[in-house]
Amino acid sequence: MGDNYPTVRLAAVQAAPVWLDRDATVSKACRLIEEAADHGAKIIGFPEGFLPGFPDWFHWFMPRSAESIAHSKSLFKNAIEVPSAAIDTIGAAARRSKVYVAVGANERDVGTMGTLYNSLLFFGPEGDLLGVHRKLMPTMTERLVHASGDGSSMRTYETPYGNIGGLICGENTNSLARFSLLAQNERIHIASWPAFPAGKRNFDAIDIRAKYHAFEGRVFVISACGVFDDACLDAMGLTAEQKAAMPCRGGHSGILAPDGSYIAGPVDDTPQIVYGDADLDKVLEGKLSHDLTGHYNRFDVFTLQVHTARRKALERVTPNSGS
Repeated sequence: MGDNYPTVRLAAVQAAPVWLDRDATVSKACRLIEEAADHGAKIIGFPEGFLPGFPDWFHWFMPRSAESIAHSKSLFKNAIEVPSAAIDTIGAAARRSKVYVAVGANERDVGTMGTLYNSLLFFGPEGDLLGVHRKLMPTMTERLVHASGDGSSMRTYETPYGNIGGLICGENTNSLARFSLLAQNERIHIASWPAFPAGKRNFDAIDIRAKYHAFEGRVFVISACGVFDDACLDAMGLTAEQKAAMPCRGGHSGILAPDGSYIAGPVDDTPQIVYGDADLDKVLEGKLSHDLTGHYNRFDVFTLQVHTARRKALERVTPNSGS
């Protein structure tokens, strides 16, 4: 009879955080996890920086303005540490729902008073934190609040549906980063994005990246985007005129198939959860012709090295007593 590859329901959460409020946003994430699971989802992706919000204020306020400094301080104080009670709470929601979850977070280095990472947290159905991916290079104004990640988090995670992996926003443009996940047998990819206020220009950029990764790797993609709600914009201190000038409130979430087409979405502007059923036989069909990490490549010509050591601020060196 041979092996059977199941169909699995994927979910892209398109939602706004409870602006710079860690505990309230963690509670909201748990409700959304349970809602998606109630609709049959087994793998759930969240937007970039969902916990407790992306540093969007730089669209409207200068970096050294009083507004930006206040928001940056609040972001740090409400960031996620690993391990922490917030991690345990989200893990418990994943365990209750028996799902895999990838959620974007501002991750604070334990013990520091200034270092944040733009991270993607992966949870398993037993409630365990499978791992943390730290964005390799913050993009544009993210560099004002986020440090760079390292190669230790460039990995995939085994599930009954195949390996899952993920990248954050602009990382989905990085061919080497994407290939490193595909080479680890990634079958389902989570692309995590913030709320983009510019509309079509940003939506086109999401489409280019998400469609190409799906097509190149012959993988399914959960593309999860943030949105702005009135509470977020009010808390940032936007005027009525600034809000009215926004072309949209973000979004553009969807589920993509291994041929690069959307099987659900994309949906713009409003909070919702997008669901798509991934028939994993479609991965096999695509790889029959183009398996870029297998027979359709020349590894005698091309090689990729990934340095996976964790970067450390301090390394203790014991002098050699025999010298």
